[in-house]
Amino acid sequence: GGRRIQEIDRQLSCWNADVVVLSEFRGTSASDWLAKEIAKKELSYQLSTVDPQFPARNRLLIASRWPLQNIESSLAPTEPGRWIMAHIQAPLAFKIGAMHIPNYVTGRKYQFHDAVLSLATQWLNEPAILIGDTNTGRVGLDEEVPVFGYREEKWMVGLEAAGWYDGYRYMHGNKRAYTWYSPNGGNGFRLDEAFIHRSLIPRLHDTYYVWSTHTNDPLRRDAVSDHAAVIVELMTSAFAVGSKS
Repeated sequence: GGRRIQEIDRQLSCWNADVVVLSEFRGTSASDWLAKEIAKKELSYQLSTVDPQFPARNRLLIASRWPLQNIESSLAPTEPGRWIMAHIQAPLAFKIGAMHIPNYVTGRKYQFHDAVLSLATQWLNEPAILIGDTNTGRVGLDEEVPVFGYREEKWMVGLEAAGWYDGYRYMHGNKRAYTWYSPNGGNGFRLDEAFIHRSLIPRLHDTYYVWSTHTNDPLRRDAVSDHAAVIVELMTSAFAVGSKS
């Protein structure tokens, strides 16, 4: 946020999404301003994990044009502020789980992985999306230099085995895409994903990535955010163009 907050609001307005998930949302005045601005654009139903006692810490926000109902689960990650799940009362209802998985150096990444996979494995056959900054990708495919290892690969494969498809890979195969670039080496990684439950796959039209553009600096990739946005397009019927068996 900060000085970029108005550009973030402008970009969200251009996309005109029905549901928005924001990572690194905070309890600061900038984030509060953004929440109010997008509420004016019919994203008035909002849930966040902001802790008023620690307003500067990175948290999550879900904003929707339809009513939201928070979902609690004993299987969900217990990492403070980095997980939230909601029922979206859309005309064709679905659930969404937003996450911001800690990176490897915190020592908390794989515990979070295990919790998400446990929930995903025991999920009932209900339409749902798990989405966010996972700090995770496929070995050799989602990295320009080696970063991911056996445990990252196992987690990604495990989600698919449990019936959760990596939306981008489902629609675009092994086409490369990077959602974050290291500030020092400039190497690209795909760290952000949307996992679509098999019961929602018939309504999946596309999943892709978009880098926001700044009004005053349109050629700079990370002028608005250092991550690309994950865009998920769902059909309002049970038939999706380009669906795969």
